[in-house]
Amino acid sequence: MILQILKNELVYQSSKMVDSFHDLPWYGNQGDLINEKNKIKDVLAALDKPVWAVQLDDTPFLTSQNGFTSPENLAIIKGKRLAYVAAMPIETLGDPAFKQTYGTRFAYFGGAMANAIASVDMVIAMGRAGMMCSFGSAGVSPNRVEDAIQKIQLALPDGPYAINLIHSPNEPSLERLLVEMYLKYKVKVVEASAYMDLTYGLVHYRIAGLSKAADGSITIGNHVIAKISRKEVARKFMLPPSEDLVSQLLKDGKITEDQADMSRQVPMADDITVEADSGGHTDNRPLVGLIPTMLAIRNEIQTQMNYSLSIRVGAAGGIATPASALAAFMMGAAYIVTGSVNQPCVEAGVSQHTRNLLGQADMADVIMAPAADMFEMGVRVQVLKRGSMFAMRASRLYELYNHYQSIEEIPPKDREKIEKTIFKRNLDEIWDETQAFFKERDQKNLERAYQDSHHKMALIFRWYLGLSSRWSVGGEQGREMDYQIWCGPSMGAFNEWVKGTYLEPVENRKVVDVGYQILTGAAYLARVRSLLLQGIKIPAALEMYIPQEPFNFQ
Repeated sequence: MILQILKNELVYQSSKMVDSFHDLPWYGNQGDLINEKNKIKDVLAALDKPVWAVQLDDTPFLTSQNGFTSPENLAIIKGKRLAYVAAMPIETLGDPAFKQTYGTRFAYFGGAMANAIASVDMVIAMGRAGMMCSFGSAGVSPNRVEDAIQKIQLALPDGPYAINLIHSPNEPSLERLLVEMYLKYKVKVVEASAYMDLTYGLVHYRIAGLSKAADGSITIGNHVIAKISRKEVARKFMLPPSEDLVSQLLKDGKITEDQADMSRQVPMADDITVEADSGGHTDNRPLVGLIPTMLAIRNEIQTQMNYSLSIRVGAAGGIATPASALAAFMMGAAYIVTGSVNQPCVEAGVSQHTRNLLGQADMADVIMAPAADMFEMGVRVQVLKRGSMFAMRASRLYELYNHYQSIEEIPPKDREKIEKTIFKRNLDEIWDETQAFFKERDQKNLERAYQDSHHKMALIFRWYLGLSSRWSVGGEQGREMDYQIWCGPSMGAFNEWVKGTYLEPVENRKVVDVGYQILTGAAYLARVRSLLLQGIKIPAALEMYIPQEPFNFQ
């Protein structure tokens, strides 16, 4: 049977003539039934109200009225129920346990972006709106991180907020220093990024927050949200920390015997953020493959360990539109994480030139390039290639690093070229600056370079890779073609979605507004898809959610 309104505004298609649901009559007023295109959208967009599809004669209608009224009044008409969709406020999306654990209103998380691109202003704005954001501490001096923590805690004394802790295999002392700082300031949530294995510092942070409640249960005071993309790394975070690290921490007096015992009963992370094809460090994995895989591993380990609270799995990488957000939630994500789409927002710590480039990006305008922090290991990051030569120049440096064992081995012609086009200075001057930097930051790294010419070469090349992202942040004039701008294809998807709307100009993009629009669109699309699955097809023009105006935040 196919029933439809004139002009194909609303269509009901069903292979079943009668079932128990459809046998129930609907009673109500004619004025409550909607079949005009502009009013259909209003019914669908009223997320705090349910939607009923009702058939009257041979015509389907939509209404937010439940129609269970007894037909005592002759003015009330009788129809047939076709479909039902529950109210879906955006607060209901995601896992309630995520919101309860972190004190958020929404299952929406702003991921850390290094060099304080995920800035203090961004963390505070999202926290005040009931969203959590992680301050981008990677690449930031400890003094500046400390200052950021103080400002965030002053503005958000009860949270929610997180501080990033990035894996620093070349600077383990820096990682431990940051952990001590987080413990000193009682930072309750850390986002652990780019980890390939558990480290002394990270395990110290986790275990130092364990205590026992009055009823004998374990209280987790220091929460870890681990961003990963590999199964073997996920398992490390889903299991308790390794005995060797626990024993070393106990020996060093960093934890107590009771905390060591409790650590064997809790996982290393409360939440696992599954990172798909994202900006920055990424394995370019597909989200549709990663989420089900990680959920299966989580379920396996939960059966094995029987934790009192199950580990949650969230989704990151590619989350940029209502459709991608809804897809993540429908696959079982407890929360969603945005990154690239936050970078052009007014609160982000980037230059206006960088904002403009990001606002013009298409999905194909990204490329992989060597990472500054893990240069020697061959780790790569995804960056914007539109308007920048960074990826090509960084790749050239990595080629030279792989081919030669020292700066002195580089042929004079090649050295002259990279000094002129990439460094724009003599490499001897670059080495002087590099030594001064590491004397303050990590003396051991410098001592190694004195003994190993290949490592010295790496540190010199990392000068360019490290500063290129800071040039992008600070808007270094004359270095625009060297800007390292971390970006995933989701940036292009977002730009396509908001084209022609008030969000197209980057100066109108506020991080909370972007989050509200993505969540609202996801809930709207969920209602549209639910109706479709029940045989109700709405006009094609209404199957997309388009931002109309900024949200009024109260």
